[in-house]
Amino acid sequence: MIRGCGEVFKKEVRMSIIKEFEEFAMRGSAIDMAVGIIFGAAFGKVVSSLVSDVIMPPLGLLLGEVDFSNLAFTLKHATLDNPAVTLRYGKFISSIMDFFIVTSSVFLMIKALNTLKRRQA
Repeated sequence: MIRGCGEVFKKEVRMSIIKEFEEFAMRGSAIDMAVGIIFGAAFGKVVSSLVSDVIMPPLGLLLGEVDFSNLAFTLKHATLDNPAVTLRYGKFISSIMDFFIVTSSVFLMIKALNTLKRRQA
């Protein structure tokens, strides 16, 4: 009899948790957050492509035909058993460019939203 009571209690707890999660997920803020994460991931891919495929090649050409994706310091040369250990600072420079473009875009978007809020008030 105690065992049956425990199973009923577990089922009630599971139903309570499911109902609580459903209420949370159906709030507007949770859905907005999910949409924001999806857009953010897509935006990040677009910016990475912009930097690596559009900005860096002409910049490398201007700097004397430098391919940023191949810029690296070799810390340890490759052997038959182990690959080379390299410090790829060219990819790091591209990542910094990605970061600045994304943060600038977010800043401009927030600035525009704040301007719209001030006009409404």
